[in-house]
Amino acid sequence: MQAVKMYTTQVCPYCQRAKMLLKQRGVEAIEEIRIDVDPAQRDQMMAITGRRTVPQIFIGDTHVGGCDDLIALDQKGGLLPLLNG
Repeated sequence: MQAVKMYTTQVCPYCQRAKMLLKQRGVEAIEEIRIDVDPAQRDQMMAITGRRTVPQIFIGDTHVGGCDDLIALDQKGGLLPLLNG
């Protein structure tokens, strides 16, 4: 299974929803980068993704986007193949 990395904050409901969906699809470990704890990580996230909002989700080297993007990918059947690499 591909590594999953997610930029998050503690109070973000979309972050929680994305983590729940990933775990339902078999992801056991998510590398969480908390931008509320380390503001420098927000700058890095924005430089990499061009986005300001969380979550920002990476599966392997692929930037999936946010929670809505993850759900849309799952609904069209693309999440599991991406996770399985």
